[in-house]
Amino acid sequence: MDHAAEHLDPAAPASGAAASSAVVAEVKSWLASLAAEAGGGGGGGGAAGGRGGVAAAQELSLGAEPTPRGVAYLRALASASQARSRAAGIAAAGLRAQAAEYRAEAARLREALERAGLARDAISPPAAVSARAVAAVANLLAIRDTEMSSFVVASADLSLRRAEVEEKRDKVRKESKALLDYTRKAITKLTELKKMLDKFKNDVEKQQVEQMADWQTKLVMMDSKERQYILQVSNYKAILNRVGYTPEINHGVLMEMAEHKKDLERKTKPIADTLRSYQDLPPDKALAALAIEDKKRQYAAAEKYLEEVLQSALTTPGL
Repeated sequence: MDHAAEHLDPAAPASGAAASSAVVAEVKSWLASLAAEAGGGGGGGGAAGGRGGVAAAQELSLGAEPTPRGVAYLRALASASQARSRAAGIAAAGLRAQAAEYRAEAARLREALERAGLARDAISPPAAVSARAVAAVANLLAIRDTEMSSFVVASADLSLRRAEVEEKRDKVRKESKALLDYTRKAITKLTELKKMLDKFKNDVEKQQVEQMADWQTKLVMMDSKERQYILQVSNYKAILNRVGYTPEINHGVLMEMAEHKKDLERKTKPIADTLRSYQDLPPDKALAALAIEDKKRQYAAAEKYLEEVLQSALTTPGL
């Protein structure tokens, strides 16, 4: 980018000189030159060129009341455009001078070749073919002259490049061979893995079949056990209903009932023993009364006999 373009800032404050008549005249002259160039390049002439120039002049104008900021901006554009035009003119002049030198050099070379009898039309077809071959080799080897030293240097450079290419080719060939060996090993390993996978699939299928058969047998057994357990549960429920079991009877209640039973057994044991002594009594009341009277007489006779035995024992002199 040209340095003059750095000053193209419309937001910059407009100076007093930018709004002066000289600056406005400079900008108008620049716009007029642009309009003239646009009108001159619009057509070959006649009414079309005139209309193009008028239209360009109308478009490239400051207007009735130009603003200081607009004038400053256009002046900066004019400065940048003129600087670039001068640079382009200098470059074009240099290129034209260089082209003229090349044309003069070509004319001198052509004249020298014609004097030496080596003009393009004068040389034989084999010589022209040889010259074209030399030119092709020179273009291939990227040399600008036909000196033997240049050909030797280019050939050496080409040999070095060929050696580098051969070295790279050998390296690539070795890498390709290693890759090929690795690929073969990988294919062999893949084949083995596929065989193992097939074997595992067959083993898994067999195990699944055996496992399914085992599960079916166990399911049949569990089904029979389930029916048996359901029947037992039904029987236990019937027994519990028959004995009056309710969900409120838990382990604590049963333990309390067991303790109460033991207490009742302890209290009723003397009564049961007493009643057990009366088990040999006849069931009739009268007979029972007679039996009781008989027992009383036997008890009284036994007491009397005991008293007589004691009395006789006391009265016996040897005792």
